[in-house]
Amino acid sequence: MRWMSFGSPGAARPGVLLDDDQVLDLAGHWPAWPRSWRALLEAGMLEEIERRVRGGGTSSRHIHQLSTLRFAPPVTEPSKVIALGRNYPSHAAEQDRTVSEMPLLFAKAPSSLIGHQEAVIVPPEEHQPDFEAEMALVIGRTARRVAASAALDHVAGITAFNDVSGREAQFHDRLWFRGKGYDTFGPVGPWVTTLDEAGDPDDLGLRMILNGRVEQSGRTSEMAFSCGEIIAFISRHLTLRPGDLIATGTPAGVGVFRDPPLFLRDGDRMEVELEGVGRLVNPVRRRNR
Repeated sequence: MRWMSFGSPGAARPGVLLDDDQVLDLAGHWPAWPRSWRALLEAGMLEEIERRVRGGGTSSRHIHQLSTLRFAPPVTEPSKVIALGRNYPSHAAEQDRTVSEMPLLFAKAPSSLIGHQEAVIVPPEEHQPDFEAEMALVIGRTARRVAASAALDHVAGITAFNDVSGREAQFHDRLWFRGKGYDTFGPVGPWVTTLDEAGDPDDLGLRMILNGRVEQSGRTSEMAFSCGEIIAFISRHLTLRPGDLIATGTPAGVGVFRDPPLFLRDGDRMEVELEGVGRLVNPVRRRNR
């Protein structure tokens, strides 16, 4: 199953893709249900939703054409957005660094999240905006001190993520939060694909396509820490809640470590392509003041 949120900020609604062109509005079809994916996951309703949608009998009154919808982040208000640094040996190597002995965690602000087709807005203070293609795990049920072997049971699905990074702020501060947390620097989507449809999250193709050219290419099988290991490690230290996002790292090819560097410019078009999900597309705009 593929699920998403659509609508304007503050008024996004949960939906399920019935095919490549049609989306069922869950809030319209079942108005007594919770009206966000975070709340639906907290209520443990994912399996029931999947059963009902696959059973058919949905009303055409609550089905929309995908092309007419404004995409929102699939989970609009996660309690946490956790990301991994240097989880691909190739990305560590391009920095002349090594993979850490344990997962290297940092946070992105939930307010940085935007949906498919929304513009990444670079603030005037940041002159080194960069791209990072990633796979993100969406937590489906509370995880606290779970074993790696059981960790995927706590995952509601996967989605594409772009860890847009303001390198000027990141390297100046020596802390990553400001440069990683700018508003709009967390594109995610277009939707979440459940694991039964997406396939093995530890072996999926991942690419960054910038202005039609492939700039990053890898597979999640290259990750230093598997999805199960990541969740097990995080859940030993932080309780993972339904709707939380974990961005699992990026392969080599980011702009800052090239010679010369390749930073994002006004008018650029970024596409994160994740096998089992599709393409997350976002243009780049620079704010002058």
